[in-house]
Amino acid sequence: MSNAVLTYAIDKEYIVAEVTKKLKRVIGVNLSDASKEDVYKALSLTIRDIIMERWVDANEQVWKSGSKRLYYLSAEFLMGRALVNNMINLHLESEYKEALGELGLSLSDIEEQEADPGLGNGGLGRLAACFLDSLSTLSLPATGCCIRYEHGLFRQRIEDGEQREDDDNWLEEGNVWEIEQPDETVEVRYGGRIDEVWTETGLRVEHSGYTAVLAVPYDMPVIGYESAMPSTLRMWSARAKTELDMDSFNRGDYVAAASASALVESISQVLYPEDNHEQGRLLRLKQFYFFVSASMKHMVDMHKLHYEDLHTLPEHYTIQINDTHPTLAIPELIRILIDDEEMQWDEAFEIVSQMFSYTNHTIMREALERWNEDMLKSLLPRVYRIITEIDKKFRDSVWAQWPGDVARMDDMAIIGGGEIRMANLCIAVCNRVNGVSKLHGEIIRTRTFRDFYILYPDKFIGITNGVTHRRWLAKSNEGLTALLASRIGEGFLRDRSEFERIRDFISDEGFLDEFAEIKCANKRRFAEHLSRAHGIEVNPESAFDVQAKRLHEYKRQLLKIMHVLHLYNEIKDVRAAGGDPVTGDARIVPSTFIFAAKAAPGYYMAKEIIRLILSVGELVNNDPDTKDILKVVFIENYSVSEAEILIPATDMSEQLSTAGLEASGTGNMKFMMNGALTIGTMDGANVEIVDAVGDDNIFIFGANAYEIERMGRDGSYDAYHIYDSDMRVRRIIDSFTSGLLPVKNGKQFNDLANALLSGGGGHADQYFLLHDFASYADVYSRMTALYAGDSPSVGEGSVSIPPSREWTRRAAINMASAGRFFADRTIEEYNSLVWHMREVRPGE
Repeated sequence: MSNAVLTYAIDKEYIVAEVTKKLKRVIGVNLSDASKEDVYKALSLTIRDIIMERWVDANEQVWKSGSKRLYYLSAEFLMGRALVNNMINLHLESEYKEALGELGLSLSDIEEQEADPGLGNGGLGRLAACFLDSLSTLSLPATGCCIRYEHGLFRQRIEDGEQREDDDNWLEEGNVWEIEQPDETVEVRYGGRIDEVWTETGLRVEHSGYTAVLAVPYDMPVIGYESAMPSTLRMWSARAKTELDMDSFNRGDYVAAASASALVESISQVLYPEDNHEQGRLLRLKQFYFFVSASMKHMVDMHKLHYEDLHTLPEHYTIQINDTHPTLAIPELIRILIDDEEMQWDEAFEIVSQMFSYTNHTIMREALERWNEDMLKSLLPRVYRIITEIDKKFRDSVWAQWPGDVARMDDMAIIGGGEIRMANLCIAVCNRVNGVSKLHGEIIRTRTFRDFYILYPDKFIGITNGVTHRRWLAKSNEGLTALLASRIGEGFLRDRSEFERIRDFISDEGFLDEFAEIKCANKRRFAEHLSRAHGIEVNPESAFDVQAKRLHEYKRQLLKIMHVLHLYNEIKDVRAAGGDPVTGDARIVPSTFIFAAKAAPGYYMAKEIIRLILSVGELVNNDPDTKDILKVVFIENYSVSEAEILIPATDMSEQLSTAGLEASGTGNMKFMMNGALTIGTMDGANVEIVDAVGDDNIFIFGANAYEIERMGRDGSYDAYHIYDSDMRVRRIIDSFTSGLLPVKNGKQFNDLANALLSGGGGHADQYFLLHDFASYADVYSRMTALYAGDSPSVGEGSVSIPPSREWTRRAAINMASAGRFFADRTIEEYNSLVWHMREVRPGE
C-alpha cells in the first residue's frame, strides 16, 4: 500500500538525485563537500517530503469526512530516532541503503548523526510514541500533544563512581523532522484577577492583569507502517509576547531587557525541572498548563473553522489523558467553552465529560499527583474556580451515595487538605478510566480507587500496554525480522494476526539454528558497540543478563546487584576451597550483568543504588577470582538508540519490581519479543506474559501482590529476622559498610543498609527485597541451569557456556508469543472500548 499512494517511482537513482538537490538547495553544499551531518539532513528531507504529502492529504480527508480525531495528551513522547524507522514504515529501507552505497556511505554511519529527541524519560513516553506509530498504521486520525522541550531530562555522566547530570541540548543541530506553524500560535495566560460582570448575554467572567505567553506549535508527522494516515506530534514552544524590553535595552540594561523573555521561555526549556523546591514545582505547573491550554484552544479553533457548532465537539474529538500531568485540560476546556464561547455550565460540562478519558499509571495513592491549592489558585485563578465547582458537584454525588460519611467524602474529594488531587479530578469527569495491565486494572478497582469504582463501576476498564514491533523488532533486530519474513512473509509488520503463524516453526530444528545464530550475532554487535561507544570490553559468549529501566527503589535494581554480590561471594568461597565455580557444584554461568538506568537528580537513594552498582562492578571486574566469570556493566546515558542495540542481544530479562507496584512495564515486552527469557515477579504485564508463554517458559519468584499487601497491612514482615537467619543476606548487607567495596572519599553504603534493616523513617525494607531474596536466588539458579543444560563445551577453566538447545527453544516460544503485546492490539482495544473512531484511508 505504501508505494501505491505515490505518483512516482522511488529507486536508488531517484534518491541520489533528490539527496544531491537537497544538499545544494537547502544545505548549500555539493555532495563532494558534504559532511555526514549534511547528508543526514538531506536524506531526512527526502523522506520528510514523502511523509508530508501523505500528511497533508490525510488531514484534508479527515476534515472533509468529519471523522473523529484523537488528541493524546502526554507530558512525554520518547520518540527515538526517526530516520531508519521512517524508511522501514515507508517500505523503502532497501532503496535508501542502495542509494547510500552508490554514494559510498553506510546507513548506520548516517543514522548516528541523528540525536535522540529529548521529549521523554521512560516508559510513559515510549508508550505514547508507540501509540502514534500504531494509530497511523491502523489509519486512525491522531494528534499527540506535548511541550517542545529544548533540553531533555539530562545527559547522564558517570564520574568518580557517581551519576552526574549534564545538559541534553538535543536541538543543538535543529530537528529536520519538525515544521513550525507560526500561524497557529495561541496565547496562554497566567495569574491576574477574575471579575464577574453582567453583559447582555448574562453573567460573564473577565480576566485582567494576567501574564500572557505565546504558544508556538511545531508539528512532526509520524508515519505508521505502509500508512497513508500519518499521526501528528504537536509540540508547543513558549515565547514572550515581547521578546525585548526596548526601554531597558536603550538604557543599557541589557540583562533586564531580555530577562522577561528568558523567564517565559523557561516553560519549554527542560523536561521535568527538579521539583524539590517551590520554584521548580511552580515551573512544572506552568509547563503542564501551558501545553494543555494551547492544545485545547487549538482544537476548539480547528473545530470552529471546519464544523462551526461547538456542541458537536464530542462527535469529532476524543481526548486521552496519559497519566495525570495533562489533567488541567479538563477545567481548561470547560473554561474555554464558558468564558470564550459563552456556553452555560451544564452544557459545557456535558460536552467535556463525553470527550475525556484517563489512563492511570500509578498504583500507590501516595504517589498520585497533587498540587498545592494556594499555588494553583494564584497561578490559574479562573481554572481554580472551575475546579472548585467540579469539586462541589462531585462531593454532592459522593454524599448522595454515602449520606453522612464525611470521612469518605473528604478522602474522595478533588480538593482537600490544601491540595488539588489530579487523579480524583480525572475520575470525577472522565467517561473512562483505565489501568494498563490486567493486574493493574484489578488493583485500581479494588484498592487504589475502590470507592470511586463503587460510585462509577462502568467507568473502569483494563487495557494492557503494548509496544510497536516495527521499531522494537523490524528496526532493532534486522536478522530476526528477516528470519520471520522468510517463514511467514512480511505481512506481520502490518497485520499482527499474521505473527501467530510463527508458532508453527518453534520446534523446527533449522529455524532454531538460525534463531540461535541471530542471537549470537546480536550479542557480538552489542559488544562491539560497547567497546566503540563506551570503551567497555565484554565477552559476547557470556550470558547477557540485563536490567534496563528508570531507577526507582520499587523496581529493585538493588535486589539484582545484591545477588551479584552473592555470586561473587560464592565464587570466592569455591576458589578458597580449591574448586572451580563454573564446572563444580556451584555451576555458575559466566555472565555479563548489564544495568542501564537514570536516577532523577534529586532522588538520593536512587543515586546511591547507582553508586553501589558501580562499586560492585569495580570489585567484581578486577578481582582475579571473578573477572573472567562475572562482569558488571553500567551503560551511561541509556537512550532509545542504546536500547535498540541492547535488547536484541539480551539473554535474560530482569523484571524485579515489588509485586503490586508496577502498573505494567513495557521493557518486559520488548525483551521477550527479541527472544529473552524473563525472570520476574507476578507484577504488571508479567502476569500476562505468564499466560502467553506458559509457566515453564518464564521464571517467576517472590511474593505476589496480595501477599505484599497483607504484609504491609498487618505489619507481619520482619526484615531484620531475615538478616539474622540467612547468612547470605547478612554477608551482603555487611559488605555495604565493611570496606570490601571500593568507594571514593571513604563513603560507604550505610544509608542503603539502614533502609533495608531499620527503614530510615519508614518501615524496614519497604520494597521487600530481603523477603524475596531467597526465592530470587533459587529461581535464578534454575534459570542458569536451563541456560547451561548439559553443554559439552563446559570444561576445566571454561569462561563461556553456550545456551542449551532447550533454552533456545523456550526463547523462541517467548518471541512467538509476543503478538498479544504489540501496540496495534492495544490501540484496537482503546478504539473499541473508549474512542470509537473509524479508519480513514485517503485514496481509497
